[in-house]
Amino acid sequence: MYLLLIREGLATRYVGPYDSPKHAADDLDRLLADCEAKARWQIHELQSPQFRGLRQLAAGMAAE
Repeated sequence: MYLLLIREGLATRYVGPYDSPKHAADDLDRLLADCEAKARWQIHELQSPQFRGLRQLAAGMAAE
């Protein structure tokens, strides 16, 4: 799952979730039409807590 983050000044909007980054990008054009020209955006992949633990475990094993 993916989440679209739009930062405009001090405000941050979170939109989603989306099934793929392409779906988020398709919706981005519509959302940016209502924003200032300086708005920043990012497509962020959501991670489940169980996978985060596995990544930390793998990183610890690689460091040894």
